[in-house]
Amino acid sequence: MTPGSIRADRGQTLPIYIWLTAILLFAALAFFAFAQAASARNGAQSAADAAALAAAQAARDDLLEELVEAIGSGEDGEWLDWLDGAEFPAGDGGPEAAADALAAENDSEATGFSRDQVGGYLGYWVQVTTNYTVGDSIIPGTESQHAKAEATAVIKPRCDVDPSDDPAASVAFSCDGESIEIDPDDFDLDDLPDAADLFSVHLAK
Repeated sequence: MTPGSIRADRGQTLPIYIWLTAILLFAALAFFAFAQAASARNGAQSAADAAALAAAQAARDDLLEELVEAIGSGEDGEWLDWLDGAEFPAGDGGPEAAADALAAENDSEATGFSRDQVGGYLGYWVQVTTNYTVGDSIIPGTESQHAKAEATAVIKPRCDVDPSDDPAASVAFSCDGESIEIDPDDFDLDDLPDAADLFSVHLAK
């Protein structure tokens, strides 16, 4: 092979190397753009999950307060309805405020909120939008695109109550294996365990 032919071969392969390098660079930038978008979506989903759980936990605290009031009121049957989740607290904005606060802690804003029922249980649906954007990338528009996500959290009673029990008398029941007895005529707040022991909170699937 002559020196001239070697130089010709080199001249032919150089554009190929440039072309392959450009493709690899574009692929790397595209992968980075998708990774940015995935990271923003994950952040939004984490914020939505946290906000929905916070709303449900705030409502669970309201449930406990309503239960205590119902036991103290002496109205037959009322307190058992609160205990088994058949009654839902009207709420005073506490669950929504809790959702707003948790969304803000995750650099997001709660842009949708509603009370819901899932399988007959009290739940809260929250939608969030991130305050941050996906960021600059080779995909047009990502520099102004905010990620969105939604989640629903549900409150479920942990206690097994016999419907035949007389709520005006002393009632014994079990909450996840823990025995509890309540006598409306001789009730002390210390007779009740924490709200988390009476009601579970989890994300709806």
